[in-house]
Amino acid sequence: MHNMEKQKLKDLSPLQIGKYSEYIAKMEFILYGFDVYSPELDDKGIDFIVRKDDSFYFDIQVKAVRDFNYIYFQKSKFQIRENLYAFILIYRKELKPSMYLIPSNIWNEPNKLFVSRDYKGKKSVPEFGINLSEKNLPKLNEFLLEKTIENILKQNKQ
Repeated sequence: MHNMEKQKLKDLSPLQIGKYSEYIAKMEFILYGFDVYSPELDDKGIDFIVRKDDSFYFDIQVKAVRDFNYIYFQKSKFQIRENLYAFILIYRKELKPSMYLIPSNIWNEPNKLFVSRDYKGKKSVPEFGINLSEKNLPKLNEFLLEKTIENILKQNKQ
């Protein structure tokens, strides 16, 4: 019998990390009691939709990074609204990521961590970004997955 070894984080392609992260994100919502729906076509920048009941649902865009790479969302596909969230997975050394759920309306007031770039007159398309760094990481703590979901569920009960 072969000694099967799991893939190491460094061996996975960006596409594999992305797919793996999307499944983790979906499973996390299921564990919190949400229904999860995947669009047949991901042309609007929405990876999946989560729903708690008939009147309470939101769209999720998943982004995964190794260490502290810059994360960005094209403004044309990530339009700020009340029910759009960014699900961020940050992989450091192993395949157990730190997970954050960030409401899109955080970009209404950009800062050093959550940036808005329009690149007027340049080739790059306008984007919202997250400047990840060791220094900025503690600022993300208020968006830890459990905290954000707890807040969402509290708001839904009101």
